[in-house]
Amino acid sequence: MLNTIRAVVREGRIELLEEVEIPEGTEVLVTPLVEAEFWLKVSESSINSIWDNSEDDVYAELLKE
Repeated sequence: MLNTIRAVVREGRIELLEEVEIPEGTEVLVTPLVEAEFWLKVSESSINSIWDNSEDDVYAELLKE
């Protein structure tokens, strides 16, 4: 089973942000999110143009009914 556990790097060590029980010797994969943050920022205008447009206002009106 795959679980995602948030963590941060402090002084070169990975510190989990929540308590979890991981058996000693368990192999883990670490994916730094630095590049993910970059892609989120550069794609923000495209995402906003898709999600924040007047054409979708008709659907918002339908949901009010």
